[in-house]
Amino acid sequence: MQTVAAPTDDKELSLPKDRIRVLLLENVHTSAVDVLEAEGYRSVERVGHAMDSAELANRLRDVHAVGIRSRTRLTDDILRKAERLFCIGCFSVGTDQVDLEAAAARGIPVFNAPHANTRSVAELVMGMSVMLLRDIFRKSTAAHRGDWLKTAQGAREVRGKTIGIVGYGHIGSQVSVLAEAMGLNVIFYDILPKLPLGNARPAVSLSELLRSSDIVTLHVP
Repeated sequence: MQTVAAPTDDKELSLPKDRIRVLLLENVHTSAVDVLEAEGYRSVERVGHAMDSAELANRLRDVHAVGIRSRTRLTDDILRKAERLFCIGCFSVGTDQVDLEAAAARGIPVFNAPHANTRSVAELVMGMSVMLLRDIFRKSTAAHRGDWLKTAQGAREVRGKTIGIVGYGHIGSQVSVLAEAMGLNVIFYDILPKLPLGNARPAVSLSELLRSSDIVTLHVP
């Protein structure tokens, strides 16, 4: 069996890195530019907004790799015009903003970051749940007006309450773990069978979940 050595420099690549054009849209963090440039990519452009379809199609004509977030839409028509594009990076959990069939038909791989903000969102859900049950939003607004609402009326602890999670994927399951640690009962509903974490239990139907929950949180596309 013959062994073929891997390329050792840009001269052996089909397209040298310094000729690959990368376009990053929607205010992708500057660290992405730093990483790409450290890897030898010299033509990296960062734009702070999403483009409409006409502008996007025009800009992608000479681009080899594009990085997007959730507002940019890469449709079949746009991909058809992006003749040099060979890579799409979604700086997001999902890939709903990309026509995956159209990309696959053209041999363009699509990458995403499914765990990028899982913990951040789960923590935010729990924080907002506490604020809602404690009526903190109304009391904070009053305090900023100079009114001190020194009363516990309408305020509740989350402990002992039931949280219903619709969508038990990466984020939903993390919410489940945090909620149980804070003393909540956890039920969830998903269209696919999912393994419960801890003492969480699946609801028979969405209707049952809505009837049984004090708090409902949605984590679906």
